[in-house]
Amino acid sequence: MNFGRAWAIPLIPLSLWLILITSGKELELFLWLNHAAQVLPNWAWAWFTFLGNGWGIFALCFPLVLYAPRQLCAALISGALAAVISLSLKPLIGLPRPAGVLSQNSFHILGDPLLHHALPSGHTLTVFSVASALFFSTPQPKRNLLIVLFVLAILTGISRNAVGAHWPGDVLVGSALGIWCGLIASRWALSIRDAQLSPTNLVPRVIAIAGFVVLYVLQTTVLDFPHNQILQYIGSAILVITLVLFVLRQNKPQADV
Repeated sequence: MNFGRAWAIPLIPLSLWLILITSGKELELFLWLNHAAQVLPNWAWAWFTFLGNGWGIFALCFPLVLYAPRQLCAALISGALAAVISLSLKPLIGLPRPAGVLSQNSFHILGDPLLHHALPSGHTLTVFSVASALFFSTPQPKRNLLIVLFVLAILTGISRNAVGAHWPGDVLVGSALGIWCGLIASRWALSIRDAQLSPTNLVPRVIAIAGFVVLYVLQTTVLDFPHNQILQYIGSAILVITLVLFVLRQNKPQADV
């Protein structure tokens, strides 16, 4: 799929959102999704939510600084765009979350009830932005295996309903905005010169420094739910191993990179 047709993809979830809102079925769909999702244990939905946390997804993608720096740059740019959009739109729109409208005994909530700033789902926006950035910044012949990224992104979106944090419409809007963020970031990242992506150049070194910041956050903060602590340890290990390899690369001649 080329960039031209890809720009229209977000119109699908946006159309579904409009249908959902105008039909008045969002509450019914939320309750059905929330209850049906309990077929999986809490830790499973907590882990999917982790994929939409900016700190967590940075750690999981960090090895790309060595093996696919252009794709990592696309992911970081899209994640930054997603964060700006989420932080701007949530207070501006100011819609209540399910726990701010419904009796908290009427549906399943994991963690502390969240009451405000529903639209869009920030976790969904983030995971779709990163998935789209990685997908569209990768040469077309190598994209087939990356379809799994969108499967994980969809599950992350569903997890926000499963834990009682968002309405289905929040997830649909978040996915649409995320895909657009990924497309914009991909075009930007594809314009970066190859020489600027060498491990001995400035851009990867700045990303590596950011890795130390994320490592600190993973070791000092609980991301979303206590169930994610093991993923934070795994993410920390990924960061440390990658940083060691990155430092070793600094001593290699430019021609060997």
